[in-house]
Amino acid sequence: MPKSSLPPTIDTSVASIARVYNCFLGGKDNYEVDREVYRDIVEVAPEAAALAVECRRLLVRQVRYLATSAPVGAGVDQFIDLGCGLPNEENTHEVAQRINPDATVVYVDLDPVVSAYGRALLADNDRTHLLQADLRFPHHVLNLPEITAHIDFTRPIGLLQICTLHHLEDADDPRAIMQGYVDALPAGSYVALTHFYDPADGSDLCELAVEIERRFRSSSMGTSRFRTRQEIESYFSGLDILPASQATDAPAVGLVRDWWPDGPHPAAPEGMDHLMLCGLGRKP
Repeated sequence: MPKSSLPPTIDTSVASIARVYNCFLGGKDNYEVDREVYRDIVEVAPEAAALAVECRRLLVRQVRYLATSAPVGAGVDQFIDLGCGLPNEENTHEVAQRINPDATVVYVDLDPVVSAYGRALLADNDRTHLLQADLRFPHHVLNLPEITAHIDFTRPIGLLQICTLHHLEDADDPRAIMQGYVDALPAGSYVALTHFYDPADGSDLCELAVEIERRFRSSSMGTSRFRTRQEIESYFSGLDILPASQATDAPAVGLVRDWWPDGPHPAAPEGMDHLMLCGLGRKP
């Protein structure tokens, strides 16, 4: 990424969440400081890059379901994508508008790199918008003119929290933040969510979660929290969690790869594959 193409407010000496995630997706919009974080994680979890790609595929599957007309899908035609990150293949608006050209998408991200690249990319799409804001403040975000001008809060909304909440500190009170968003959504809305998972059972997977969290937090990026299943499920408070698959014994909040996959998996899950949970909830 050439420095000359970036706003002067961007600090390229510190890793950013968006650019590190871009590394895991195999993108080129990152710096050496971001790649250092990437290399440190894949040293202990080589499958981490594949998991990031799987999270992207999950977003596609969930948005595809939400945008598809009932009774096959949910028939949602407006989306708020929080902490959207840098543009990559199969962005939310591309998936939704391929199914419904009239679908509206508002992206929200605090990172100035995302703002710079996203606005340039979306300049010619009058049904897709991006605003720079801090998702930790739901009342503020949802009342910004860029939201209220394009999102109708009298009709169902698809709210995406993909790979976001695990970058919030416990002191931020992510459960209260999620409750703020859920409370503001109209009935019939949906919330898609993924989060780093700590089994908290003393197992090898638990030790791996602790080590990955330590490496993220000791890097210049400085964030990431692996939380328990109980904590993650609490973010769906006030929502009916949809089944994650046809399997009757599958948990509604489960592994990313297992949420209504498009086909069989070529290999069994391993390592970090077990350390990310996802779900999709509907507000009754």
